[in-house]
Amino acid sequence: MNKPLITLWSDASFFSPYVLSAYVALQEKGLTFELKTVDLNSGEHLQPGWQGYALTRRVPLLEIDGFELTESSAITEYLDERFAPPTWERIYPVDLQNRARARQVQAWIRSDLMPIREERSTDVIFAGAKKAPLSDAGKASAEKLFAIAGNLLSHGRQNLFGEWCIADTDLALMINRLALHGDEVPKQLAEYAAFQWQRASVQRFIALSAKRSG
Repeated sequence: MNKPLITLWSDASFFSPYVLSAYVALQEKGLTFELKTVDLNSGEHLQPGWQGYALTRRVPLLEIDGFELTESSAITEYLDERFAPPTWERIYPVDLQNRARARQVQAWIRSDLMPIREERSTDVIFAGAKKAPLSDAGKASAEKLFAIAGNLLSHGRQNLFGEWCIADTDLALMINRLALHGDEVPKQLAEYAAFQWQRASVQRFIALSAKRSG
């Protein structure tokens, strides 16, 4: 079987939480891929010459044998279906309901909690940036995150569904927007996020951002 030609496009600083998700998925699958960057700050992604221009003009952009796909959750779902077990590792739960729940968690994180995303941007995580105290809206959003994540993790295990899945990385990043900034986070959630952050695939991405920012 010929190896597919895979390229993942990232923001130049490696600060995108969505690139992280796609990168971790590729790493966990054990797939060989080329990593390319586009400078979002200079608007390179808005120029007609960029390969992702015809799609959503955002990163991550995944290219596999001429097929192009954007939006991180679409990418991770596609990777899990195209590169399926037993040949490749699974990144979504085996159980149908848990798999649906994992996708629900991903969709929720991407569509809600805007005050946290605005007030604790990922330069907090990847560059150690310090921000002003949370606004009232930010505090309310944090309480919502803590309540929902606490319910999802009420079983007391280190992963959402017993074994790691890609939704664990996404949820941990959202919690770490607060925890790594020094905001008050419930102990169980802080420990969960810290545990997820030590995963080898996540640490490889952190090393990329550290190298670029350094």
